[in-house]
Amino acid sequence: MASNRNKEAWVMNNAAIGYARVSLEEQKLHGMSLPDQEEKIRAYALTRDIEVVRVITEDVSGGKFLQERAGGQELLGVVRKKDVGHVISCKLDRIFRDTVDALTLARKWNKQGVALHLIDMGGASVDTSTAAGEFLFTTLAGAANFERNRISERTREALQYRKNHRLVYCRFAPYGWRKYEKRLIEVPQEQAIIDQIRAWRSEEKPLAYWRIAERLNAQGVPTKNGGKRWYMSTVKYVLDRSIIG
Repeated sequence: MASNRNKEAWVMNNAAIGYARVSLEEQKLHGMSLPDQEEKIRAYALTRDIEVVRVITEDVSGGKFLQERAGGQELLGVVRKKDVGHVISCKLDRIFRDTVDALTLARKWNKQGVALHLIDMGGASVDTSTAAGEFLFTTLAGAANFERNRISERTREALQYRKNHRLVYCRFAPYGWRKYEKRLIEVPQEQAIIDQIRAWRSEEKPLAYWRIAERLNAQGVPTKNGGKRWYMSTVKYVLDRSIIG
């Protein structure tokens, strides 16, 4: 819960910095744009009587932590200097990598007297300068994390289903298989190589991946795409992606 001292800091410092992020892929798929996000940030600030001194924008993957992004480092520097009392972004995934990252930084900013504003958190706006806003943020952030985990689980389940039923599940067929319409068909020669690799790895003293690569190269065994050289990483990749025939 926000302390009284922090509330006074937010009242005294109504300066805010906005943060907008988009990746090229997201813009292609969802039509998101940095100007749209900046407009929403400035419009929101007007309704809260907050002065936006600047909106940091960047085109970068959301898979990076805020401190790993150029614009994110700049934002953190501004907050650290206590030049602003508010940070505004459109959505949680625009500014943070994941829920843990969001909760950690939001709590740290609260202690410094800097409020976090997220314009759209499941249809509601969040302002952590209030007890209700802080509670809502924690609840919705947890719910968002749960939903992302469920999506990941469903994706893994769907992928495993396709593997189990020998259905095409990726752009290129894995070693030991070839594509035929929507199904995967065994390639006997490659399946024999996979069996041999497994045998070498299951010996009492398992053969190292690089040793296996050496043996395959010595035998002149071609790789999936007709290449003439196996590497340690190639052998491991084949085993990791292998489907039991």
